[in-house]
Amino acid sequence: MAEQIVIALVLGLVEGLTEFIPVSSTGHLILLGHFLGFKSAGTFEVLIQLGAILAILLVYFNRLVQIAKVLPVSTKARHFVLAVLFGFLPAAVIGALAHDFIKTVLFDSPKIICISLILGGIVLLVIDKIEFKPKYTSAYEFSWPMAVKIGFFQCLAMIPGTSRSGSTIVGALLLGADKRSAAEFSFFLAMPTMVGAFTLDLWKSRHDLSVADGQLIVIGFVMAFISALFVVRALLDFVSRRGYAPFAWWRIAVGAIGLIGLYFG
Repeated sequence: MAEQIVIALVLGLVEGLTEFIPVSSTGHLILLGHFLGFKSAGTFEVLIQLGAILAILLVYFNRLVQIAKVLPVSTKARHFVLAVLFGFLPAAVIGALAHDFIKTVLFDSPKIICISLILGGIVLLVIDKIEFKPKYTSAYEFSWPMAVKIGFFQCLAMIPGTSRSGSTIVGALLLGADKRSAAEFSFFLAMPTMVGAFTLDLWKSRHDLSVADGQLIVIGFVMAFISALFVVRALLDFVSRRGYAPFAWWRIAVGAIGLIGLYFG
């Protein structure tokens, strides 16, 4: 059990560090779990993500409270809240319909994850080289149709290794956002998306979880919360200054190392 606790701590740390950067936290968790001999059928990986979401809620708490206060009287606030909800809808519908396929097929294929990491890294390198002329410099300005389209980009992350944040950020950039507002909208869109994924997965797996499983999930959850706090506070400034190339090369390196490990393993 002590070994499992250490693994849960490590996986929670990795989840928090990678959830909001475009490298695929789920892909990292599944690959690392595979090589460490940690089996969870994807449930552990999904449930501890809520810890990272709580970190977002804490960092943005004052802003969320302010939005809630002015919601009844502010057209801008209502527009933004509805944009986030519209962006969430594609993942809500497709995720519910494809849940079993995602968990039993895609989450169980380390090779697919490695390939997705590499391909996603190449996409980020290409995107980072493009000189976009953004139409939006604030996530509050995104139109509802744009939010829905970003939501469909987010659905690409149902393939582990693709990256939820990476998909939404790339989608937002292609649709006219600047780098900072694309990352920020990805943060806000993560809130309903990951709460929904947590709730659905917990309900689906409620009969399969043991007390020991619950303990490991709590440990990973807490560690994900703590480590995500540091990433959320620093990411927007880093992206604004450095772009996405560092994340792209990291993805490619992890995917390549993973494929080598699978081949020789």
